[in-house]
Amino acid sequence: MKKLLPLLFVVSVVFSSCSVLNDVAGTEIANLISDNLTEQVTSHFENLDPDAVAAASGALASAMTISNAEITALCSEYMMSMDSANVILPADDPYTLRLNRVMKRFKNLGKLKLNYAVYDDENTVNAFASGDGSVRVYSGLMDVMDDDELFAVIGHELGHLINKDVRDAYRTAYLVVAARYGISSFGERANAISMGFLGDLGDELANNAYSRRQETQADEKAYQFCIDNGVDPFAMYRALNVLMEIGDDNEEHTVLSNMFSSHPDTVKRAKHIKELAEKDGYRYDED
Repeated sequence: MKKLLPLLFVVSVVFSSCSVLNDVAGTEIANLISDNLTEQVTSHFENLDPDAVAAASGALASAMTISNAEITALCSEYMMSMDSANVILPADDPYTLRLNRVMKRFKNLGKLKLNYAVYDDENTVNAFASGDGSVRVYSGLMDVMDDDELFAVIGHELGHLINKDVRDAYRTAYLVVAARYGISSFGERANAISMGFLGDLGDELANNAYSRRQETQADEKAYQFCIDNGVDPFAMYRALNVLMEIGDDNEEHTVLSNMFSSHPDTVKRAKHIKELAEKDGYRYDED
């Protein structure tokens, strides 16, 4: 019977999700849960008794009603923890001045006010955007990118925001962690913060990469950002190649962005962006 509990939990969650979500298609979330969360659910709940499984299932189903505003609030809380755990370079630091110069075109994204900062970590090649408008770039990424490539990579992260990938990633991570803590409403999470809720949330975000489709669409957004702002149309193509080279010889850089973690996929993505630019009439200078 115990071996059936995780499966029953997943099934109950999938059917619950299809009925309570308003702004995300129920079938899409059901697919996310069945594809990405089954293994996690099994590991978290396989030792629970039937009553505990039922309680966790109910908590997760209730947590699925979390609103977009609550997701934004969750993003802000998570970013406060991230900023406190990293060294943020000051406003007059050369890295910060360079980032602000490169990204001066983008102060707002729709109704979302963007804020930029550089994490002082030369061994991490990464950047990310959060649902509250926070954009964080590691100094290690800036060390290996020229200005156009940096613009394209950040454009890629902003693409995830525009495409609502970030919102859905936080939602999915929240569902897993909320079920683990037995949280049945967004207001209850405050009691879990001291128990490592945000740390677990970060682990879930790190362990659940964007899909190939999401990455390709974000690449295309980055390409369009470049075209619209007079940046090298091949900047995203070049950035992908730089990161592939680092991935092949990753002795100095201990952390490489999750969005470039699969080498075969990155090769295909780089080829796609190059072909897209060439189709639009641009020619790549191999020199």
